[in-house]
Amino acid sequence: MTQLIIQRLFQVSEVELTYRTKIPYADRPVITESQHSYDILMALWDHNKIELLEEFKILLLDSRNAVLGFVPVSSGGISSCIVDPKILFAATLKAHASSIILAHNHPSGNLHPSKADTDLTQKIKSAGLLLDIAVLDHLIITKENYYSFADNGLVL
Repeated sequence: MTQLIIQRLFQVSEVELTYRTKIPYADRPVITESQHSYDILMALWDHNKIELLEEFKILLLDSRNAVLGFVPVSSGGISSCIVDPKILFAATLKAHASSIILAHNHPSGNLHPSKADTDLTQKIKSAGLLLDIAVLDHLIITKENYYSFADNGLVL
């Protein structure tokens, strides 16, 4: 083989991972109940879209349940959005999160989880177990209220 062919075989792109927070450790909100999650999510959610289209976001938490940040994972249509666990966990790992809280809105205002909602929660929870990342809750939110999977015994 010529030297040029050998060089081409070993050309690989470098992957660089960075994470920077602007919030001091002591100033990060700590989640101790589902209402705290809902309040934070409502402050972050675009209220012009909450009744228009379904969106899926996650809150990233450290080992003391302090919020490291949030990630808008997916945006869809009126009745669904596709969530790719690879994207969700890429962000989670990049931030060194110990746990996550899942959240999505139901534009219809219906707070009851669908079978697709519970299946997705279990899929993400199972993947999190492999990565030692706990899924603490999954909230379905509307402008007026929320449904917590954890409060209703669906995240075990």
